[in-house]
Amino acid sequence: MANRPVHFIWLLDCSYSMQGEKIAKLNYAIRESVPEMRSVAHDNPAAQLLLRTVTFSTTAQWLHQTPVPVDDFTWQDVQVDGMTNLGEALHLVARELQTPPMPQRALKPVLALVSDGVPTDDWKAGLKAVDATPWGRKAVRVAIAIGADADRGVLQEFLGNPELQPLDANSPKQLAAAIRWASTAAVKAASQPVVGDGSGLGTAKQPYAPPVLDDDDDDDVW
Repeated sequence: MANRPVHFIWLLDCSYSMQGEKIAKLNYAIRESVPEMRSVAHDNPAAQLLLRTVTFSTTAQWLHQTPVPVDDFTWQDVQVDGMTNLGEALHLVARELQTPPMPQRALKPVLALVSDGVPTDDWKAGLKAVDATPWGRKAVRVAIAIGADADRGVLQEFLGNPELQPLDANSPKQLAAAIRWASTAAVKAASQPVVGDGSGLGTAKQPYAPPVLDDDDDDDVW
């Protein structure tokens, strides 16, 4: 099979509720996950892993809008600021899930959403925009809920599959484990050979299964 791109897009909540240890641990966890993502990419030579990042707070913006090959990717720490405009972030992503700019022969993209709160804008309109795109409907989706205040109902709707559940990250240890899993297992699922017309929009042969994240009693809880 010819080399095909896998677009991995982080959607990161950078609202004020993420300040302090949460944003510090998020930055650390993603930075530490990059070498593991490179390893997964090297184990799947038929797929070219490309990374991008959207942050959302009072506004949504691309931290990396141009897809970056995983071997060239360097994490830039994100900072907190304001509200939780998830809908705006989803609209940004939806524009990139059209063909073009998404190559027709790409493999399934990965959309990884991380949030600790409740959206403050029209997130349903943003999700509808993603679902209306061909690549949005076929994307491998991962959702990570940070702390007890995260709106799991929103994250569940983002996943778009009643058989999948958001990953709960109720401590720094769980967040690190969730980021590590999202960075590797979801890429493996997206990189699977697909059944279809060769466009990359077929059905993956092996679905991914989110893990159950254990936590130690003595670990700090948010």
